[in-house]
Amino acid sequence: MAVSTYIALLRGINVGGKNTVRMEALRQMFERLGFDCVQTYIQSGNVVFKSTEDTKSVQQRIEQEFGQVFGFAVTVLVRTLEELAELVAHCPFSEEELEEAVAASAAESLYVAFLRQAPGPDDIEKLSAYRNESEKFQIQGRDVFLLFYQGIRNSKLANHLDKLGIPMTVRNWNTVNKLAALARCK
Repeated sequence: MAVSTYIALLRGINVGGKNTVRMEALRQMFERLGFDCVQTYIQSGNVVFKSTEDTKSVQQRIEQEFGQVFGFAVTVLVRTLEELAELVAHCPFSEEELEEAVAASAAESLYVAFLRQAPGPDDIEKLSAYRNESEKFQIQGRDVFLLFYQGIRNSKLANHLDKLGIPMTVRNWNTVNKLAALARCK
């Protein structure tokens, strides 16, 4: 069986002092699951690793083991290196839009919401109600690109992503690029 490089994105750990998990302990858990070349990135639950298992199996095993080891459940979204590289290569926003957003905000402007599955038309319509001049989104398969001209902190769009009704986690563009670079080096 071929070895694949994966990126696991865990939702809701080390946020606001809740669900605290040391990255060393998380790395060790992944190694006990038999994954190779395990590397964590920052404290928000990003793990790059290798496995011969398929994506669904990897995701299920991580979620199950995490709950047993750390005592609380988390949503885990998994992407292959190829999927993440494709995402990075095809940002749907123009350079002009990105430059305008950066100029308008002192905070991060571009984010990606990683979804368990692609949203349906009805779900997308619900989210579209929160699109405006300063908050845009584009959906590509299981990924939602989010562009904020006034930052994410008080964003109605970001606060209503759950309207999609799909398990997800969000990362800023810098983190997405760093994870893609780490995964390529493995």
